[in-house]
Amino acid sequence: MMEIHTMTIDCARPYELAQWWSEALGWPLVDSEPEDDEVMLDRPDGPPHLLFIQVPEGKTVKNRLHLDVVPSGERTRDQEVERLLALGAKPYEDHRTPEGTGWVTLLDPEGNEFCVCRGEYERAASA
Repeated sequence: MMEIHTMTIDCARPYELAQWWSEALGWPLVDSEPEDDEVMLDRPDGPPHLLFIQVPEGKTVKNRLHLDVVPSGERTRDQEVERLLALGAKPYEDHRTPEGTGWVTLLDPEGNEFCVCRGEYERAASA
């Protein structure tokens, strides 16, 4: 049996992108400087962590792997979408249904796709 320790994201500006994800997730940066070519976000509850690594080539196609995020506490998916858009995410695809299910795909500041899904509180409230 294995565990995922770190999810690595290739990017052009690791420090800036890690700062954005740090604010989005509430996870702290691990001993990092703006000129670093590798920047880690430390998940407070332990692995998996997020590692942002500088690469020379830009993103050209859809991600083969992406993050699905859910709101914590009593926040809703739609509240999180609005908060992330205010932080600088860009809308990509909206898969919400009239019944309230579904998800929203957003792009982070470097164009990486991620999905915002309903959290446990919201799913329980609609059951």
